[in-house]
Amino acid sequence: MNAADMKDPELRAALRELEIFTGITDEQLDWLVSVSEPRILADGDILFRDGEEATGFHVLLSGGLVVTKVVDGREEVLTRHSTEEESAAAEEHDGKPTAAHRFTGELPLLTDGSYVATAAASGPSTTVVAYPKPVFFEMLTRCHGVAAVLIPVLAWRIKSSEVQARKRATVEALGTLAAGLAHELNNPAAAVARAAQELAPALDRLTRTAQAWGAAATGVERALLDRVADELDELPPPATTDPFAQADAEEEIADWAEEAGTERPGLLGSGVADLGLELGWLRERLAGVGESALAPALDHLAALLEIRSLAAELRAAGPRISQLVSATRDYANLDRAPEQRFPVTDGLENTLVVLRAKLAGISIVREYESDLPELTGYPSELNQVWTNLVDNAAEAMEGSGVLTLRARAEGVCMVVEIADTGRGIPAESLPRIFEPFYTTKDVGKGTGLGLHLSYRIVTQRHHGSIAARSRPGETRMVVRLPFAGSAQSCASPATTPETAPIVGTSPS
Repeated sequence: MNAADMKDPELRAALRELEIFTGITDEQLDWLVSVSEPRILADGDILFRDGEEATGFHVLLSGGLVVTKVVDGREEVLTRHSTEEESAAAEEHDGKPTAAHRFTGELPLLTDGSYVATAAASGPSTTVVAYPKPVFFEMLTRCHGVAAVLIPVLAWRIKSSEVQARKRATVEALGTLAAGLAHELNNPAAAVARAAQELAPALDRLTRTAQAWGAAATGVERALLDRVADELDELPPPATTDPFAQADAEEEIADWAEEAGTERPGLLGSGVADLGLELGWLRERLAGVGESALAPALDHLAALLEIRSLAAELRAAGPRISQLVSATRDYANLDRAPEQRFPVTDGLENTLVVLRAKLAGISIVREYESDLPELTGYPSELNQVWTNLVDNAAEAMEGSGVLTLRARAEGVCMVVEIADTGRGIPAESLPRIFEPFYTTKDVGKGTGLGLHLSYRIVTQRHHGSIAARSRPGETRMVVRLPFAGSAQSCASPATTPETAPIVGTSPS
């Protein structure tokens, strides 16, 4: 049956069978038939595309539709609509509705936006009926039974998308966590591996040089070298280092040590120059060592400096690894009760650790009030909020700019601000950024649920509020959360000329 040739009685019968139209009167059905625009689609034909302006509401009469969305380069199937099987078993496919609720396109029409996914025909012959945007809104006012079916399904679809987005956000957070941890662990882990590999031969050299030095030196000379070694050990790291001056000092010390007959003059040169010292300092300290004992003294001193350098690397790398593991555990909230008391700044700092690779080239400014009270809630969920806001800020700055994190007390509320110097949010988009499925990113770059989920976590799970202020070069996301034990609301303050423009949401 060709859509263009579909007779009114056939269309009327097909519409009457649909759940969305079962509650309408014959008069309403006559009107629906008169405004229907039937259309035949071949397998794979596109009904509408993600990001296109929403122009119509579509009802499936026969065949099938697959609704997909590309997220970060991966195509995901959101929903399958089918008329092939009408049994209860056919109503779900991978947890998604199929035969039931055979309509699509209502959400972007109701929000005056664009299509949030792509719908394509599935099967050799798919028949849909389109209702243009003005007709769809007239349908809702004329046919109350349509709204009674559509609204619960719409709520279910939004909730289902939020659940999928939460799962996706969890997976993405774990991926970000793993990538950030791998990136940050690379340097300290490499330092540990290098030190462990070099430690055994360094200890062998220390043993040999100690024996040679002990055999060649007098008691007075041994005491002198011990004092030099102790002095070197107590020296603080150089405050500033001139690489050219350090290279010259290293070369001079190595040349002098080579002339004295040492085995590894370069090792001594680098070890002494790294401490910010020059040849004159070393010659002055070793003036009491005889010519026959000078080479063994320098070789033993070089071996001592090498061992101490390797030990310093291990001392620095070990705590760094522990810090990263601790930050990762706190960020993921492992081995903890779901609800607890916690300092909000810990989550902000752990988020910066996890996203350090994305923040390369961006200056970070911290403005935390001292002695902030603790919050009661779900720190791992708030970490998702901080991650989303910081990640958005980094993306807006495109690799360079200033990220400012503020935390302060206002009455019974904690106020957290995350500000960036990026491109800003367009004025026409600002009032809608917390809506589900609304995004200012290019098609395929986001789901439009990140800020909406952040809003839900802040307002519903923590009884707070979240607001946005933006202009080119300055965007501030402001989160207000009640302190532990507070029963008062932390709604956003009213807009003032000094703070406008502001858009935000708070619990009712």
